[in-house]
Amino acid sequence: MAKKEKTIVGISIGDLNGIGSEIVLKTFQDSRMLEFCTPVIFASVKLMSFFKKQYNLELNLHGIDSLDKIVHKKINVLNVWQEHIDVNFGKEDKKIGEYAIKSLKSAVSSLKDKKIDVLVTAPINKSNIQSETFNFPGHTDYLAQELQGDSLMLLVSGNLRVGLLTDHVAVKDVVKNITSEVIEKKINTIHNTLIQDFGIRAPKIAVLGINPHNGDNGVIGNEDDTVLKPSLKILRENGKLVYGPYAADSFFGSGNYKNFDAIIASYHDQGLIPFKTLAFGKGVNYTAGLNRVRTSPDHGTAYDVAGKNEADYESFQEAVFSAIQIYKKRKEYKKISKNPLKTSQKKSFSKKKR
Repeated sequence: MAKKEKTIVGISIGDLNGIGSEIVLKTFQDSRMLEFCTPVIFASVKLMSFFKKQYNLELNLHGIDSLDKIVHKKINVLNVWQEHIDVNFGKEDKKIGEYAIKSLKSAVSSLKDKKIDVLVTAPINKSNIQSETFNFPGHTDYLAQELQGDSLMLLVSGNLRVGLLTDHVAVKDVVKNITSEVIEKKINTIHNTLIQDFGIRAPKIAVLGINPHNGDNGVIGNEDDTVLKPSLKILRENGKLVYGPYAADSFFGSGNYKNFDAIIASYHDQGLIPFKTLAFGKGVNYTAGLNRVRTSPDHGTAYDVAGKNEADYESFQEAVFSAIQIYKKRKEYKKISKNPLKTSQKKSFSKKKR
């Protein structure tokens, strides 16, 4: 492999019967993308050539059998498999789910080995990926096992960032999964993420209540009073700029979300419904809190438009941009943190000289 010039973006191909292949290839049809990153698609060059023809795209694919053969300014395709695959757009297929996981596992292994810099995942079908060897609700849970750190699902669109106390948990199980330990861990994770990955020195975090109207003093549940409020009080005493809990029904409609660097919702739909209403098609799902950078688009496999050459690739493109930006911000933060006195020493010296 040539001397590293660009951020190497590994891409797991997702569900082959969905829109993943279309949004990946359309993202890199614009040759300007190759000026600041080097993509590596974990699939097979034969299959990606089929998709290229399917969508009438003009681009050159560079097939490789080893990551040592990566070429910058090329769309690299690592051959994770060689065999022929029957693609049936819009159909849920257990076999296709197996190939989605093959791609994911190969990409994550390469991420752990630092052979790629960041990972961007195309959408999977959470149903057809399940097996004896892969029993996770989705990408986030698998990555939490494979990588180091405390994972947190963070939806990002510009300055709007929405995290979750609980993510892929049934509504009936939400309350029992929100404990003082979970609240502290998740808010500390998002606080650190805002500092090291987004360059925000003193992040302001809003937290949404668990129950409607924060429980109305126990009339609609007491979890806000007995669990959430005491936990936020401790975090504030420890110097975190944490505000709330806020009643979720009016928080976004009032525009109050614009006053914060991040919002923590208590459960999946409480955070994702307003996020996708405000940013659908442009949002990015970032797995915060881990030792490696992973992003994905904010949508699923979209079987209804798969194979029709109609998929909107903007969210996937934003996921690529975000992964690169976060990777660079994190490198910059680590560099500054390694020698925090260096800058101040230079300033002091220049003042004395004058």
